[in-house]
Amino acid sequence: MLWATRAASYLRISVVHRGFSTVLKDLKYADSHEWVKVNGTAATIGITDHAQDHLGDVVYVELPEVGASVKQGDSFGAVESVKATSDVNSPVSGKVVEVNEELSNSPALVNSSPYKDGWIIKVEMNDSGELKNLMDSEEYSKFCEEEDSKH
Repeated sequence: MLWATRAASYLRISVVHRGFSTVLKDLKYADSHEWVKVNGTAATIGITDHAQDHLGDVVYVELPEVGASVKQGDSFGAVESVKATSDVNSPVSGKVVEVNEELSNSPALVNSSPYKDGWIIKVEMNDSGELKNLMDSEEYSKFCEEEDSKH
C-alpha cells in the first residue's frame, strides 16, 4: 500500500483510502440503512455505521413522541448532519415505547456509537413477520458494497 501511495503521489494520482463500515451479525437491516435489534417483541432501532459515515458529523436528531405509531418503511424522524438532513425510516411497524433522550444533548452519539449509545427509538412490534423483509448482516454488507461501487 505504501508503495502504491508513493507511486500515486509521484504520478499525481489521488489514492482513496476506503474503510469498511461495521456491520453487526445479530441485527437486521433495511435498505434505507437502519438497523433493528429484536428481543421478543421489543425492537431497538438506529441508523447503521454505513449511514452515519456517509452523513458526516451529526448535529441534530429529530425524535418521535413516545406512543407514536411507526410503520415499516415510513419515516419517523430525521438525522441532520453538517452535510445533509436524512429521514430515518422504521424497519418494523409498532408503537414507540422509548426514545433516546441522550441524543438531544449529544447527537454525535449516532456517529461515535451507532449500534450502542446512538440508538434512536425502541418499538413494541406489531408483526415480527416483517423481519423477513429485512437483510441479515451478510446481505447488508453486500448491499453496501454494491451501492458504494455505483458512486
